[in-house]
Amino acid sequence: MKEEAAANAESDKKAKEETDKVNAADGLIFQSEKQLKEYGDKLSQDKKEAILKALSDLKDAHKEKDLAKIDATMAVLNTAWQNASEEMYKAAQESAKGGPSGPGGEGQAHADGGQPGGENTQPGNDKEVTDVDFEEVKDDKK
Repeated sequence: MKEEAAANAESDKKAKEETDKVNAADGLIFQSEKQLKEYGDKLSQDKKEAILKALSDLKDAHKEKDLAKIDATMAVLNTAWQNASEEMYKAAQESAKGGPSGPGGEGQAHADGGQPGGENTQPGNDKEVTDVDFEEVKDDKK
């Protein structure tokens, strides 16, 4: 039995590698389609076209179960998503810099997180939350 396992070890390894790559491609296809539905309207047309082209190529490679082509197209698709993500991140940063009312407007946040010249006294203004560590001290002096 050990001899049979040793004889089939190479074919088992190859079958496992093929299955893992096909499953990874399937997962990337699913994620890409999901993200395109969610963020597609936020992407520029050229970034979106690059993603759609790479996704189509990956689907073809997935159908053919061509491992070399799957690896190559997964790399292209990941690069396309990375470029698109950078673009979305920069756009988010640009919109955050200007803010909804622009620089110097009344909606501008102040350094103390509240209104000019005082503490944050408005109820419900809890936009800035800080996580802190604490230690409970028990007083045994009763």
